[in-house]
Amino acid sequence: MAKAKRMYGCTECGATFPKWAGQCGECGAWNTLVETMLEGASAPSGRTGWAGQQAALKTLAEVSVEEVPRFSTASGELDRVLGGGLVDGSVVLIGGDPGIGKSTILLQTLCNIATRFPALYVTGEESQQQVAMRARRLGLPEDKLKVMTETCIESIIATARLEKPKVMVIDSIQTIFTEQLQSAPGGVAQVRESAALLVRFAKQSGTAVFLVGHVTKEGALAGPRVLEHMVDTVLYFEGESDGRLRLLRAVKNRFGAINELGVFGMTDKGLKEVTNPSAIFLTRAQEEVPGSVVMATWEGTRPMLVEVQALVDTSHLANPRRVTLGLDQNRLAMLLAVLHRHGGIPTYDQDVFLNVVGGVKVLETASDLALMAAVISSLRNRPLPHDLLVFGEVGLSGEIRPVPSGQERLKEAAKHGFKRAIVPKGNAPKEAPAGLSIIAVTRLEQALDALFE
Repeated sequence: MAKAKRMYGCTECGATFPKWAGQCGECGAWNTLVETMLEGASAPSGRTGWAGQQAALKTLAEVSVEEVPRFSTASGELDRVLGGGLVDGSVVLIGGDPGIGKSTILLQTLCNIATRFPALYVTGEESQQQVAMRARRLGLPEDKLKVMTETCIESIIATARLEKPKVMVIDSIQTIFTEQLQSAPGGVAQVRESAALLVRFAKQSGTAVFLVGHVTKEGALAGPRVLEHMVDTVLYFEGESDGRLRLLRAVKNRFGAINELGVFGMTDKGLKEVTNPSAIFLTRAQEEVPGSVVMATWEGTRPMLVEVQALVDTSHLANPRRVTLGLDQNRLAMLLAVLHRHGGIPTYDQDVFLNVVGGVKVLETASDLALMAAVISSLRNRPLPHDLLVFGEVGLSGEIRPVPSGQERLKEAAKHGFKRAIVPKGNAPKEAPAGLSIIAVTRLEQALDALFE
């Protein structure tokens, strides 16, 4: 056996060094170098490239640009997040909190795909009996899907070459190890090298591979950051594990739009897709209450209506609290300053709490005007109409800026019965959707007058 070589890898960026140091020389992170053992033997000379192909020179005109073939996963919401379906030879990484539903949705998907194509489910965390028990509890077809319990990547790839599955799931990448390394499974070098072998296998064979990734307590994917660069698609499960809704968001996708959102409901029969998420998020109280307003957010390729709630109360602290759930806390502080400067409404002695109903994370600037409307409604204790929609970006000088895809947002609002909409002038259509009255504004002062006219 070749003599082992001692190396140190960074858990943040994946860089390796011959000696330990307190700070990584590549990414600058502190105390992230961990010990790994690398084999002293050199790599074979015939080793292929990262994507499993030998290097070849071509001009762009010689490269084929035919449409990438896709096939359905039998789940409309999952297909939407993936960009229209699963691509042959793609590698998809799914992360999320424990118990959020990663293994459940993949088992459902593979059981449905196995009725049409060969499929292989590889688990390093459960036994075959546990997987079978879950499938029977969820009422899934069991006679076609093949299940394998293995953690050695060489054995997994050897089996996959014999079985030739159309889709393969690895649950999870942190439990997989390669015999070329001496470090424990889950280490930086093990995760990086095991994932690289799987990527090469996927590109060579055309098998679509799903990887389940653990997350840290901060919610980021565990292991080296290079893991997210290696794969084609990165999906995150959002939502509370004890809640009813699960949100699957694409944060990287080489074959489709990023920030695409799929909505699922957790039931006793597994995850069921929600085809009309706006109707779910708009389950509001019958009576009008202060501090509540509906906005239209854009998620990937479709609009979605969500309710923004605010609670403003007198603060007894030297520094009033600014708490947000589903919104950017720093942007809230900035908008409150704009509200004071250009709207004449101070909140420096008030605690401000903001929440997006349903656990959705709204990170786009189109939520600015709705956020301000909810804060003012709660501060003045004046409810806003149930049939009012608000969206728009607010600048530091008090101007209301247009946002992308304004027409589609308004059509979604009209479809759900909204009668009035306060929008930036740049988003006002030449012809409003049927039944929807448009109020176009250019300044914050105009928007405040329109809210409480």
